Amino acid sequence: MLARHQEPIVAIATAPGRGAVGIVRISGKGLGLITQALCGKTLKAREATYLAFRDAQGVAIDHGLAILFPAPHSFTGEDVLELQAHGGPVILQLLLARCLEASRERGPRGEEACLVGLRLAQPGEFSERAFLNGKLDLAQAEAIADLIDASTEQAARSASRSLAGEFSREIHALRDALIHLRMLVEATLDFPEEEIDFLLKADARGQLLKLKQTLAVVMNKARQGALLREGIKVVIAGQPNAGKSSLLNALAGAELAIVTPIAGTTRDKVQQTIQMEGVPLHVIDTAGLRDGLDEVEKIGIARAWAEIQAADAVLFLHDLTRLHMPDYAAADRVIAQTLTEKVLPAVPVIDIWSKSDAVTPAGESHGISLSAKTGAGLDNLRRKLLQIAGWQGTPDGVYMARERHVQALIRVLSHLDSAGDHLLARAQSLDLLAEELRLAQNSLNEITGEFTPDDLLGEIFSRFCIGK
Repeated sequence: MLARHQEPIVAIATAPGRGAVGIVRISGKGLGLITQALCGKTLKAREATYLAFRDAQGVAIDHGLAILFPAPHSFTGEDVLELQAHGGPVILQLLLARCLEASRERGPRGEEACLVGLRLAQPGEFSERAFLNGKLDLAQAEAIADLIDASTEQAARSASRSLAGEFSREIHALRDALIHLRMLVEATLDFPEEEIDFLLKADARGQLLKLKQTLAVVMNKARQGALLREGIKVVIAGQPNAGKSSLLNALAGAELAIVTPIAGTTRDKVQQTIQMEGVPLHVIDTAGLRDGLDEVEKIGIARAWAEIQAADAVLFLHDLTRLHMPDYAAADRVIAQTLTEKVLPAVPVIDIWSKSDAVTPAGESHGISLSAKTGAGLDNLRRKLLQIAGWQGTPDGVYMARERHVQALIRVLSHLDSAGDHLLARAQSLDLLAEELRLAQNSLNEITGEFTPDDLLGEIFSRFCIGK
């Protein structure tokens, strides 16, 4: 049996559904025979040829374009054949089945099967082949998925920068500087009797400081890129009829949640992703918090607390028209106390004084007053949410990144901090200094895939589209 990564693969490379054009893609080594079987002729490299795609009996399945990309000048680095047909799902499935069938047929002179071992590609396997064959590094491969999933212009531009290699180039520059510093340390370890102080002469301390300064810039861009990709989860909480659903509708600019004067209208969460300056904010409207009157409402309230506990920020709504009511004020205090107990200290809870169009706020010491009806105060809330998210409003030059990239950079910083401590200790800790620099280098290599566990690679590519 051939190794999995040596087997030829085939998949529909376009999104499910109907469209003007659909693509079936084959990648492998030596596609000459199957190209002849599918197209009825030999194709010129990288030249689109209009022809009929025929079944085993010679009947045309469809007419379209065929393009052959010989290795290594292809996306995967292997021979790649693309069949561009009409984008109906039935046509594409017939064409895919024909590819698998043709791979088992013998060549015109009785040779072995046209393409031994051709199988359906796994999700992300085309991008994985490109990574394994050195056409992309891991950060660039991930950027393909991010570019496909981009929901805003900023996210698409940032993903495009990552795909073009901007993020990877900065990581490689950091790694090269680390390697140079590590060479100095190891030279000092290898030649302790030499009178030359390699570290002092090369200003190792200055190099380490410059490394940390450069790392800080890269980390800031990576955090912004991760924010563009991931966004933050914002949960709207409060008593029934505090204006939670109205606030969600106002932020979204659409009637997503039902709004009525009847307490308990919202029984389950309503979620919408809202774009603010390109940053996705996943806003969740929850059931009103109170002692549930029936089993369904109790379930909704339990789910509300579960969402609150998993939030990155909580908007605690207070109804200005009912603050003078003792029972309402007492219930708000109970909710506030429960929020203190259940929400992590690092998660901000913003007090929102709603319905300011009906009642003028009377000296609240904190929070934001707003009216979902008139829109007053919504801009203040949007600015506050972006501030909480950590968005700096500078998308130019930001590349797409993921949380795993940010965590890897945090580990690099930790190793550099430890390296600085060992550098101060000099002779007693030079071996430990070299080890910290090695670990920092490995953390950088995890980002580009040069030192990444196989199980992590499998997890990353399994989230891709099958034809990508």
